[in-house]
Amino acid sequence: MSDLDQAPRAETPEPSSTGDVPINRAAAAIRRISAMMVGQPLSDGALAAAAERLGSIADTLSSEVATSKRPRRQPDPSRHPADFFPTSPMIGWANPIAPPVEVWAEVGENGQREIRGRVTFDYPYEGPPTCVHGGVIAELFDELLGSANIIAGQAGMTGTLTVRYRKPTPLLAPLDIVARHTGTEGRKIFTWGGLYHDGELTAEAEGIFIEVKPGRMLDIATSNARDSSSPVLDPEFARLIAEHAAD
Repeated sequence: MSDLDQAPRAETPEPSSTGDVPINRAAAAIRRISAMMVGQPLSDGALAAAAERLGSIADTLSSEVATSKRPRRQPDPSRHPADFFPTSPMIGWANPIAPPVEVWAEVGENGQREIRGRVTFDYPYEGPPTCVHGGVIAELFDELLGSANIIAGQAGMTGTLTVRYRKPTPLLAPLDIVARHTGTEGRKIFTWGGLYHDGELTAEAEGIFIEVKPGRMLDIATSNARDSSSPVLDPEFARLIAEHAAD
């Protein structure tokens, strides 16, 4: 019996970050444009006209954008997994480079919460002809295994990610995902994930994540902020860093 054949119990609540709001609609429109530009022929005339209009839109947004970083809340295990990272490059409906992957939490056979998901990768994610790029699959696992750790109350940063590509994963085809926390050893957090097409495993991953204490995370963010030429910290995270420095 495969992992997809198990009968986990679905959980609530509903996600709050995947709705019909302006930022999600804008991201969806950009995804449509990206897919057509990458995967389908367009005339130079159509592209020239689009480039002019898109450039004007970019100029308008540049004049409206704030100089600070968009607020980013910390993931809460009690929330829907889709709300962990609303601007994620994989599951973020507000991120135009995300597919996005639809995710939710279920309770598996062993009584432990795990991540389930589904995704169809469009033209921008193609590697070999008709296949999803292997690097995209690795990114998918990195995100979903991390989310599985969060819902298990064992959040950490990626230490090692080992991906086994069992067979080519098809482009523009519905895919199913399973990701679950499998154990801990000191600061090491172990996680497994599988990617399926029509019930057949196309790739799987094992991850070793490292528990990072809040103070250490703030030190990492402080260092990265010093090295960046643009805002990388939202005001709330900057406040936490200031409080940490004062301790």
